Amino acid sequence: MAVRNAEEQEASYSRRLVSATAETMRELILSRAEDELIGSLPDIARQLNVGIATVQQAARILEHEGLLTVRRGPGGGYFGTRPDAAALSRSVATYLRVRGADDYEALEMMTLLDCELMPAAARCDSAARHEDLRLLQQRVDHCHSGADRVAFEDDLHAVLFAMVDRPLMELLAGVAMRYYRSSPIPQVFEGEKGLIDWRRWRHQIIAAILARDPDLARFEAERHRRDLLARLEKNDRR
Repeated sequence: MAVRNAEEQEASYSRRLVSATAETMRELILSRAEDELIGSLPDIARQLNVGIATVQQAARILEHEGLLTVRRGPGGGYFGTRPDAAALSRSVATYLRVRGADDYEALEMMTLLDCELMPAAARCDSAARHEDLRLLQQRVDHCHSGADRVAFEDDLHAVLFAMVDRPLMELLAGVAMRYYRSSPIPQVFEGEKGLIDWRRWRHQIIAAILARDPDLARFEAERHRRDLLARLEKNDRR
């Protein structure tokens, strides 16, 4: 029993040391420019006063986070990188799928985020972004299939996030959208009536943003959210 306790304590200490080393390396990477060399394996071990094996384990954590790349050979070493938003969205969406998150929760989260995103976009005064939005508005009535609408939603949100520059909101929306689309649940706006409703709402919200009216944009986003949740509840009763 004493031997096992000693082994467990050693393993616990090793995990804490690796975690602390990863955190120190993470801060080192983020304090420097992207793709900058932070050192070789022996250099980092000496600098942090830890063993080579500890640095290697910490490096694997940071590689998984998208913060580190290892280059071997002459001129190689550990280089700091930056995580890719799409890769992070995929990872978190996969985690939610593994945990068995509620299928409708992602859609509810998307609309909740839109209630903040739409008013923020309406405060944007960039003429170039407004022109992008006008061009998108011309596509609304030409969207017929589900694939058309998915492509439109992706393009619309890309423009809106460019208008507001909210990286955390963009990441959360990307996760929610990816998770929702991976779920085997029916489309909310079904049939011809659903298509008409979807087109009308998109025209209304884009018009509010182009008018630079945050209050109207919030009103339209919140009205759409209430409508969507009502449709979800109706689907659940079927």
